[in-house]
Amino acid sequence: MPQPPSPSPGAPSRAVRVLIVTAVPAERDAVASGLGDAEPVPLPCGQAGYALHRAHAVTGEGPLVADVLAAGVGPAAAAAGTATALTAASAAGEPYDAVVSAGIAGGFGQPPGGTVVATSIVAADLGAATPAGFSSVAELGFGTVEHRPPGQLVRAAAEATGAAAGAVLTVSTVTGSAGRAAELTARHPDAAAEAMEGFGVAEAAAAHGVTVLELRTVSNPCGPRDRDSWRIDEALAALGGGCAALLPVLRAWKA
Repeated sequence: MPQPPSPSPGAPSRAVRVLIVTAVPAERDAVASGLGDAEPVPLPCGQAGYALHRAHAVTGEGPLVADVLAAGVGPAAAAAGTATALTAASAAGEPYDAVVSAGIAGGFGQPPGGTVVATSIVAADLGAATPAGFSSVAELGFGTVEHRPPGQLVRAAAEATGAAAGAVLTVSTVTGSAGRAAELTARHPDAAAEAMEGFGVAEAAAAHGVTVLELRTVSNPCGPRDRDSWRIDEALAALGGGCAALLPVLRAWKA
């Protein structure tokens, strides 16, 4: 079978395409501001209900296009938005090379404004309450509750962003008590943060065969809801910087 010709030495390299999925517009705008001149663009193929903010970058490894999407709160909205964007991009002949679930989060032992890169993306409350305690759907034999990004990529991302590396738990009900926080960390001793969308993003990415990462910045400790301890503005500022630092890592990973 004939082989395609090799690119000539002076030919520009292909742009790597990254989809960054947040929950709400405030997170999307924080990411977009960190990327510089991000412009609103329609989703490829004209799907209604979603809008992308697109930024172009040139790294040492070559060009990169980053699209930022606010898909909605919770794993279902995150999965639907991510799958829609992935499908539309593929249909337009511009498939994504990587997907990042990004946003602010509650932290398990992480300081406000700190950054976390997920070693595993875990559906922490998907399962059944039993007399013996919680059983995940994986333990019940109904599917998976964990996606593990490539370890080498996680390490490079953590180094580039100054992040802690640990499990990021996806929950449908945010932790608001010390008892719930203790229960989650007992089941997931490597947990570093808790959010509401990562597992949905990861499920959609896995269905499309696309590499997934999760990056979170900490706005508050997981546990009792003490609004005076929340540092949302600080976490949003860190989110923009963290995603900007992540892009060269993803470009090198896909070089």
